[in-house]
Amino acid sequence: MAKESSDRITIDLFAEEKRRGRPKTNPLPRQVQLKVNKRNQIKRDKQKGLKRVELKVESALFDTLNDLAKAQSISRSELIENILKAGVEELDAANTERN
Repeated sequence: MAKESSDRITIDLFAEEKRRGRPKTNPLPRQVQLKVNKRNQIKRDKQKGLKRVELKVESALFDTLNDLAKAQSISRSELIENILKAGVEELDAANTERN
């Protein structure tokens, strides 16, 4: 029988394997753990109604965003979300005035 690293049922069959280093609390390899964690994060975000947006900015702007977020004791993503909301509201108000 082949060993499947993400198999949670037959893990005890491979308990005899010698492992060096720090004892693990999770029997899965780190790469599999990262995939599982990412999948769970995506599910949580989807349940909250969140969508992912990627953004590339210059390092100077990135540093400024980090500093502002730290000064306001919020995460950088929360700061960017607040800035975007304010900008969208401003644009919406400007468009409403034109019409």
